[in-house]
This record gives sequence, C-alpha cells and structure tokens, in this order.
Amino acid sequence: MYACSSPKKRQEEIVQRQDEKDSISLVYNPVDEDPLIDAFMQKLHVKSAFNGNVLIAKGGKIIYQKSFGWADYLRKDSLKITSKFELASVSKPITAIGILKLVEQGKLRLNQTVNDFFPEFPYLGVTVEMLLTHRSGLPNYVYFSEEVWKDKKKGMTNMDAMNLLIEHKPPRYGAPNGRFLYNNSNFMVLGSIIEKVTGKDFATYMKETVFDPAGMKNTAVLSKAVYEKIPTDVVGHDKVWRRSVVQNFLDGPVGDKGIYSTVQDLFLLDLALKEGRILQKQVLDSAYVPRSDAKRSLFSYGYGWRTFSPKQAQIVYHTGWWHGFRNLYVRDLTDDITIVFLSNMANGSLVKLDDLYKILKMPILRQNAYNANGDFVVN
Repeated sequence: MYACSSPKKRQEEIVQRQDEKDSISLVYNPVDEDPLIDAFMQKLHVKSAFNGNVLIAKGGKIIYQKSFGWADYLRKDSLKITSKFELASVSKPITAIGILKLVEQGKLRLNQTVNDFFPEFPYLGVTVEMLLTHRSGLPNYVYFSEEVWKDKKKGMTNMDAMNLLIEHKPPRYGAPNGRFLYNNSNFMVLGSIIEKVTGKDFATYMKETVFDPAGMKNTAVLSKAVYEKIPTDVVGHDKVWRRSVVQNFLDGPVGDKGIYSTVQDLFLLDLALKEGRILQKQVLDSAYVPRSDAKRSLFSYGYGWRTFSPKQAQIVYHTGWWHGFRNLYVRDLTDDITIVFLSNMANGSLVKLDDLYKILKMPILRQNAYNANGDFVVN
C-alpha cells in the first residue's frame, strides 16, 4: 500500500512546491511600480484609449501590472488583474506548444500530412509543419463558413469546420509550402489534429499538457459549441464603447483562438517554458527559428510564434485580434523581458508602444519602424 501511494504523494509534493514557487513569482507590490512605466500607461489609457490589463516582467520578476477601465462598459464592471480575456490569435503559440509536445513524445511527426488524420481532406500535401508556419495555402474557413453555416446561433465545432472544407472544397489560396500567408485555418486544423491524435477534446488536452504544468489556473479553452454563453465577465468592444461584440458561431472553433487567460497566467507560461517544464529545450528552440519566406526582414514566423530578430537580440511574440479583443504577448529571450497586454477594446492603442520599449531598453517592436534592410526608420 505504501509503495502504491508513495509516487502519488511525491507528485503531490512536486505540484505543491511548484504552486508555492508560482505564488512567489506573482508577488507584486504596487508601491514599487516603475514611475516611468506607469506614466506611459496612464497616457496610453487616457490618450490612446487603452482598456485592459498589462503585466511587465524582467528577469522573472514582475516590475509592473495594472488594470485599466471596464470589463463590460454597459455594466460599468471594473477589470481585475485576474480577469480572463479571449486571447484571440495569442492562442496560436499555445496551440503550437501542444502540437510540439506530441512531436516530442513521438506521437506526431512534422512531415505528416493532414490526410494522415483526415483521409477525405481535399487539400493534399499539407504537412503539420506547413500549418505551424502558415505555409499551407489553405482557404480561410472564417470567411468561407459565413456563407455556408446555416444556424448562425449554433457554435461550430472544429469537426464542423473540417467537414465544411471537405464538403464544399473552397479554392485554396496557394500551393502547399508556398509563400507565407497568415490564416486561421492552419491552427484550427492543428487543433483538430490534436483531438484526432489524442482522442481527447482540445480543451482537456491543453489543460493537462500545457495549462496545468505551467500553473495556469485561470486559463481554459472556451468554445461557443460547448457553452451557450461563454463564461467570462470580460466583453469585447470594437473601437468605441457602444459597439460591444456579441459572440457568434465562429467563437466555436478553437486552436486558432478560443483560449481565455489572464496576464498573470501568460507570465507563468513564460516562466514554465524557460524552465523546461513543458517542452525540452531543443524542441522549444525549434519553434523560435524564423521560417517564413520574407527576404531581408527582421520579422518572420516560426512554429506558432512571430519572430523579431534585430541585432544581438531574439524576440518572439504574437498579436491577437478577435471580436472586440486585441492583445500582445512579447517574450524578449535575450534580456528576459516579458510583456503582456490584454485588451477588450479593439483599437490602435497597442501600436503606440515605442516609448515603452525605450523605457525597457529593448528594440522597438513595430514592423513599419524598419526598412527592407532592417534599418530603424524614425516615423
């Protein structure tokens, strides 16, 4: 009896120690906030209408976090630092982590095609690696399904989306392994492959494989196909307060979006990745290699991560924009800086961060700030 319970007890002790370590990592005293960062954020809130939560960490320690504005303008509910936001396309690098875990375990190969899992899939020659790097040439299910999905009140599942592609065969955008073309279909299909390989729904697999090991207790995959109303208090707004965005059938498919999380949980994910708690270093490093076909550019795309490679720095990040949510998740791997912006006001505030990057003494992360040769252009 003792021998049987001993491994379980050891595992419980490991989890408890990690929980205690995570709790310490999340300790933050507002009294210690950087006045320069706060002055910048107050201006971003007032002048550029940023509404949401922000967390900035350096060297594994939170140096700034704060909530700005409303969770739901109609209710006048204030945001809390633990408020869950739809991550939109910031879900993509997390889905990629789930895929790479299967690769690491030998349950999936990057050169396998979608047809290995869905024999009737009409777009031949599309590999897992092409999906991860947006080089599949697939049509975008988001635009196509607007025309053919009949019950607009019913959330679509990933299998529904796959079946629509199989049944209607909309024309592809390009040849497999052709040019880089960012497309939600790629990561919806990856979510579908995860379900096919594991026999588990995407939400369960991601919780067991990524969220739990990273200590992400306030993170979940939430689909309109499962919930009549997705259980979150944060409502997305499109540019102005009077335009709150109602969830619809396209909030059903997941993998390309559909993960809900907090700024603190994304910080914990950053720590877990750096500590090797989810993926082995060699596998994780492969995700950060620029793989798009852009020439002479500092910006590219790896396995689920956008990449920014200025001189003597390696930065991976992802943006997100979906149904009134706009987000930015930045990981400066060279100087160990983490920046998380989660916003439920889809406006242009998150492209006005140059001064913040200067305060943090890191390269300015804005594509149109550089010319084709990678030289910074003041504009």
